[in-house]
Amino acid sequence: MPNNNKRRAVLDDGCCPELVRGAQFDGFLEIPMIERPNALVVPDAIVPFSMRDKAPTNNRIAIGFYEMDPRFSDVLISPESFIDDFARFTAIISPDCSLYRDAPLAVQITNLYRNRAIGNFYQRKGLYVIPQIRWGGRETYTTSLFSEKIAFLGAAKHSIVAIGTYGCIQHHSDKEHFKAGLEAMIDTLEPEIVLVYGSMPDSVFRDYLHATRFVQYSDWTTTQHGGDN
Repeated sequence: MPNNNKRRAVLDDGCCPELVRGAQFDGFLEIPMIERPNALVVPDAIVPFSMRDKAPTNNRIAIGFYEMDPRFSDVLISPESFIDDFARFTAIISPDCSLYRDAPLAVQITNLYRNRAIGNFYQRKGLYVIPQIRWGGRETYTTSLFSEKIAFLGAAKHSIVAIGTYGCIQHHSDKEHFKAGLEAMIDTLEPEIVLVYGSMPDSVFRDYLHATRFVQYSDWTTTQHGGDN
């Protein structure tokens, strides 16, 4: 018989409020905070969640979520089930929930909240968590609508963050938005280290190479076909 008490979706009981019990919150939206770690650790490789069992065991591995949301839906629904699994790895990058520019703003804010809430939860469970920074529409990385740049709430300043370009800079308009969001992120968070999953084209990154330390990782597919990570 099915367990009728099993949560079927992350929204069933208000985005799992028990996850943020004891958390610190940031900004007027009260986004859960992923705190700056005592030491900034740069992974040797970033491995997608669905490929974590294929990760090399002799390297410092970070588990990332640079894949379609359904592939890591179990983490969004029951993050507590993965604590021991993730503890095997050097770091966890907070879930890269989709922030499509054309999605309703409420959805973008909800996915930002889930990113930080789950990252905060794992950090309070003793895991090394690197916040994944993702911006959506212009309203998320400027103050055109809100008094704060909401895409960057819940991430500490002068710390280590991760971003992903894989699949996000294919068209001219995508590159324009990505570059604008990148500039806003650097100005707002002033990160010491930025991990980049995917390519780093000069047209997007050249103007900001002096502002922080970028560490680039090839995507999993490229890595498996002989690329670097």
